[in-house]
Amino acid sequence: MTTFPKPNALIWLLVSALVILLDQLTKWWVLTSLPEYTAIPVIEGFWNWYRTYNTGAAFSFLSDAGGWQKYFFTVLAVGISGLLGWWLSRTPRHDWRTALPYALVIGGAIGNVIDRLAHGHVVDFIQWYWRGWYWPAFNIADSAIVAGAIGIVVLGLFGPKAQDGAGKG
Repeated sequence: MTTFPKPNALIWLLVSALVILLDQLTKWWVLTSLPEYTAIPVIEGFWNWYRTYNTGAAFSFLSDAGGWQKYFFTVLAVGISGLLGWWLSRTPRHDWRTALPYALVIGGAIGNVIDRLAHGHVVDFIQWYWRGWYWPAFNIADSAIVAGAIGIVVLGLFGPKAQDGAGKG
């Protein structure tokens, strides 16, 4: 009798591919349609389209580091994506609470890697603000990374394994 391995969650990489596609399509639109550094209101007093570039990471971390950060963040993103992909291969296909956050982080990380390799920086264009306070501009890939990271943290804190270990001394 032949036994087949249980289906793993690698099919969730289709979500990663969708994130990459949406990210790159929106960045193409931005690069071909929006002027640089000019706010175009979407919701007055809250949200602008604003084409800008980030050579660093979140909140422009290391953006003025001289260029080496492009390679550092590329290697870091590829490494994390590889690790999450390996974890997906060991995750049951039906475990969407684990698979979806991993897939979102992978898609977002690779979307920004494409920018770093193609342009030397990440294209950002979503700008939220309130009165004189502006959140740093971001993009679809950044949104996927944040949503996936939140999902991973929530799963770690409140998922079945965390609950199983609660109260055990």
